[in-house]
Amino acid sequence: MTTKHILPIAIALLSTLGLQAGGNHTHEKKVAGPNGGRLLTSIEPHAEFLLLPDRKIQITFVDDHAKPIPPAEQVVIVTTGERSAPLKLVFVKTASALVSEQSVPAGKNFPVVVQIKANPESKTLVEKFTLDLSTCSGCGLAEYACTCAEGH
Repeated sequence: MTTKHILPIAIALLSTLGLQAGGNHTHEKKVAGPNGGRLLTSIEPHAEFLLLPDRKIQITFVDDHAKPIPPAEQVVIVTTGERSAPLKLVFVKTASALVSEQSVPAGKNFPVVVQIKANPESKTLVEKFTLDLSTCSGCGLAEYACTCAEGH
């Protein structure tokens, strides 16, 4: 069989399998946390990262249906701010969430490293993202919590 005969067969096979040029890639819609913050799903239970109006960070733990659950023994450290002068936020437990004692510095765009341990003895799980406070034109949330399928 020559190349000119193989190519049409390969195209037909790919079409049959649904593997068209450009792929069948779709973006999964992201889910916001119960307060409109970023949902951190790499940990169990999942957690919502939310910047409060006083620029403190609130971490709310949620069940599989994104319903808030009270914090237990989780230990959270968030590092943010300018890379040349990072700020490590310490959290205090409230009845429904963990809230940082310090506020995030002024500005609209910072790197964030969230370190969460299920309890003091467990392994630390890390999430990294940009705390981009500009508003998404698609979903209306802050970009750091954007739920649009485009994957900003």
